[in-house]
Amino acid sequence: MNLKKMTSFMTSLVMIVICVLSSVPVSYAEGNMRDITTMQLVSDMGIGINLGNTLEACGDWIDGKSVTSYETAWGSPVITKEMIQGYKDAGFGVLRIPVAWSNMMAQDGNYEINKEFMSRVTQVVDWTIDAGLYAVINIHWDNGWVNKFPENKEESMKRYTKMWSQICDNFKDYSDYLMFESQNEELGWEKLWNRWAGTQGKTESYAIVNEINQEFVDVVRNSGGNNDKRHLLISGYNTGIDVTCDPLFVMPDDPAGRCAISVHYYSPSTFAILEEDADWGKAQSTWGTDKEISDLNNDMNMMKSAFVDKGIPVIIGEYGCPTKNKEPESVMKFITSVCKAAYSRNMCPVLWDTPGGRYDRIECRMTDTELNKALCDIAGSTIKNPEDDGTRTVTYQMNELKKSEDGGYIIPISGDIQKAIINLKVSSSENSGWYCGGGGLTFSSVKAVDSSKTFWSSKNFNYDAGKEKILINFDGTFTDGEENVIEAKINCDNAELVDYWHSSEKNPNGGDDVSVEFNSITLYYSAVKTSDILSGDTDCNGIVNSADVICMIHGMVGKTELVENQLKNADINNDSRLTVVDLILLKNLLLNS
Repeated sequence: MNLKKMTSFMTSLVMIVICVLSSVPVSYAEGNMRDITTMQLVSDMGIGINLGNTLEACGDWIDGKSVTSYETAWGSPVITKEMIQGYKDAGFGVLRIPVAWSNMMAQDGNYEINKEFMSRVTQVVDWTIDAGLYAVINIHWDNGWVNKFPENKEESMKRYTKMWSQICDNFKDYSDYLMFESQNEELGWEKLWNRWAGTQGKTESYAIVNEINQEFVDVVRNSGGNNDKRHLLISGYNTGIDVTCDPLFVMPDDPAGRCAISVHYYSPSTFAILEEDADWGKAQSTWGTDKEISDLNNDMNMMKSAFVDKGIPVIIGEYGCPTKNKEPESVMKFITSVCKAAYSRNMCPVLWDTPGGRYDRIECRMTDTELNKALCDIAGSTIKNPEDDGTRTVTYQMNELKKSEDGGYIIPISGDIQKAIINLKVSSSENSGWYCGGGGLTFSSVKAVDSSKTFWSSKNFNYDAGKEKILINFDGTFTDGEENVIEAKINCDNAELVDYWHSSEKNPNGGDDVSVEFNSITLYYSAVKTSDILSGDTDCNGIVNSADVICMIHGMVGKTELVENQLKNADINNDSRLTVVDLILLKNLLLNS
């Protein structure tokens, strides 16, 4: 091969490689540490939100036999990849993931983190980074063991060091889309120094905070992999702005020069924390006076002067306020004002959020679209709705549906279901202290993907007092009669929604005192894939059957919005319209098949 031909061949080969690589999705978790400063990284985060009351849920009352029992103990559904993607779609750039690593930890003094718990945190971090979000993990309140530092510093530091050594080793090869945070709000002890009662013990308390943060940096930097360059988040003194800006607080010495500072913003606490009057303050329902706005700007200016202007990035790791007993306009004004005040000063604001709060973990979107838009407008980020990728939904009100002989609701099925959301009301006529129950979405026939068998199956769920929504996820598997989990697909035209059992404090073995009222069910179907036109296949699953009749009727009456490929398949007479004629032709197709 001569030189000219070789050059031409190599040029073509390079172009092919470039094209192939450009088509491969970026995996943000791959171990790439970019040559950027921590200030640049924090700026790239935009705005963030917390996965609160989830992986940091803890308590002696929790049945600690499984990771899920902790994860759901404070009201969260089991976290899914779809939920994490929803944060990205809502316009956020960073997800803070508080963690209670002591959950399921062996009680032998070695402080070994449970492997299953570590694996679950890793999975959530992977989902976060793969969604294109930055992830921040910390040691959170964790049953409050950090509070023992003043009286038992040696053992507490041993525990702290061992825990961070294990965390660092597990994530050492992760990219700079993962940030470690030294602690939550517990660094600073009133038992040593009461900030409202003089200066006694102040120097000692600050000294321990600084020592812990330095130990954190030292452990990370000596743990191998990418951790020698990982961007770190240092917990301020009790994460309070005024006490973190105190000269006694010292940022740790970091050979990599890659540390940011974390503070929280819940001020004034009478608005941002209190829902009802307490012995230390009177709850306020409104916010937004000239003085309150001035106080907010003064606090943010204080952080800017003390840190940002000196080259130290700032993350407002938590901010927010409750909605109970609060004026909605004031809640909106407070959240957006804090976000704007921080972001405009080159700080990253991370909204505190818990189950039932700002983000609906069942719907996988923000509960308040106006708030979502306002926050994204501040950061210049965009919102992506689930429908944008072709996902379609169908909602059935229960009073529209037929019932089976057993009293269950008959739910039409027309495609591959991703998830189902049931709206319900649970009550107890005997006013029991607790009451609960369970039900299921049953299928008369599902078929194994390998066609080895068909069988009856169900997706079961539980409900309890106060629950208003049930989430059922479809992961492509079903359980057969022998409790084997099999990859399978729905092989019938409808499902049945049934109430199986219930129990209460007064009737633990079940009784008529508990009732559940199913109000509606929404089915989420997978995005329709573009394919050749199959006349009559309205739900685009490759088969023409009675489910297509239901899908076509729903499209005609406006109950379901059919996407382009569905409309092409439904337009049997090819007149570019969907009419009764097409419905008649579809029925004829089925009769003649």
